[in-house]
Amino acid sequence: MLTFNDNAMYILCMKNTLLLTPAERDYFKTVAQAAFTNPFSPARIELDRKIAGTDAAMSWDDLVELAISRIAERIASLKKAGRDDLERYGEDDRELLRTAFLFDIYHRYRQIFDDFILKQLASGDAPIPVPFAKELLSVIAALGLDESGCHRYLGIFYQIRRAFYFIETALTGLSSSMHGLRLQLWNNIFTCNINWYEQHLWNRMEDFSTLLLGETGTGKGAAAAAIGRSGFIPFDGRSGRFSESFTRNFIAINLSQYPESLLESELFGHKKGAFTGAIENHEGIFSRCTPHGSIFLDEIGDVSVPVQIKLLQVIQERTFTPVGSHERQRFQGRVIAATNRPLDDLRRAGQFRDDFYYRLCSDIIVVPPLRQRIQEEPRELEALLGSILRRMIGEDAATHARLVREALGRDLGSHYAWPGNVRELEQAVRRIIITRHYRGDTAASAPSEPTDRLLAGIEAGSMDAQQLMTEYCGLLYRRFGTYEDVARTTGLDRRTVKKYVLLTGGKGAA
Repeated sequence: MLTFNDNAMYILCMKNTLLLTPAERDYFKTVAQAAFTNPFSPARIELDRKIAGTDAAMSWDDLVELAISRIAERIASLKKAGRDDLERYGEDDRELLRTAFLFDIYHRYRQIFDDFILKQLASGDAPIPVPFAKELLSVIAALGLDESGCHRYLGIFYQIRRAFYFIETALTGLSSSMHGLRLQLWNNIFTCNINWYEQHLWNRMEDFSTLLLGETGTGKGAAAAAIGRSGFIPFDGRSGRFSESFTRNFIAINLSQYPESLLESELFGHKKGAFTGAIENHEGIFSRCTPHGSIFLDEIGDVSVPVQIKLLQVIQERTFTPVGSHERQRFQGRVIAATNRPLDDLRRAGQFRDDFYYRLCSDIIVVPPLRQRIQEEPRELEALLGSILRRMIGEDAATHARLVREALGRDLGSHYAWPGNVRELEQAVRRIIITRHYRGDTAASAPSEPTDRLLAGIEAGSMDAQQLMTEYCGLLYRRFGTYEDVARTTGLDRRTVKKYVLLTGGKGAA
């Protein structure tokens, strides 16, 4: 039974307890949901609209700015009323507000992080001082987090900003497939729920490998770099720097450029005297990979089965041995692999091991070809031209963009299939700047023929249902490289897809 003093203390505690109103609670729940939602997703746009309280048509950037300002106004209102002390709220309200406050803090420091990213890019592989770290850590600590929690959030803020920067700037495009690619890359870095990531996985992503598929020149390397440069990097409070530079924690190797006799040495390193010509110790890429880094194995479909076995052992056991050594070394990074070859065919032919495939495919991302992007969005080519020319000659690119568009329209017409994809487009821009002409790559035009045949048949109304499905499944198989991906896209079962693909010529993929 409560005594008088107990009742008095209870009443005093109740008076000191703060509660959000139902309307405030709903609002901050929406903010928390937005904080954990992929910024490249349609769902995030709808949440931003709800937070901003508007249905007006505006650009994505303007909508985000308006939503951020509305959140800041709400938080300022709480502070003005003396209701910003999180410890005085119950657990549920406290967590809602802490998430909203962290969301607000992150956005207040966005530009500072962006400037820091550019400075680190210019500086190179040595980590540079973080001049704003002390101030930001103090702001985060005011939310009741301990030192390790503050350092973790500083690292996560930095990671989020890098991921957004590299995905947004390196993978330009207005088409639906490019929107989907950016969304997939974000999920690859943070999983489909960044709340899970922040609680459980921020320092455990090395076991999650990625397989990038797509034609030559589509931008698989840019996608890999966006993933590899966006890993979590801890903050070192003693030095006032992040523990490593993101410019150093992504290492790429094109496996097809080395003869097999040298490839093992490039991957795992060798000891002096291990073979003729080994006049000194050599570090392979697995040795050079930092604890929070990533290795990009490009052209993984070209390596022999013996090399696949050795790579599989490294990924499974997380250890490797340099050539000519008995000392096992530990590999702590993440593996990203890419190929333009049809892995289904290689696996059936015994040229690509199933167990190796399963170790690589924690996530499979298909980078779309340029012709698909242009078919989905006619403005895609113009957006890419603007991005390419800004990289080449700076912001004053409008005059050159008009010249390039006129030359492409004159020399190629509107139905050129771009067999070399974005890489070909970049070279076409250079060619036009030099010569004022680009005639196209006629030697590589064969892959576009099925697309032309399918489109022509649809426009003419000359295809029956079986012909239509045969051409469409063959086209998708050439694009994705697996029967499973075609089945998912079309809604057909795998056996039906295989039947249609085989009707296109027996193998179905170029």
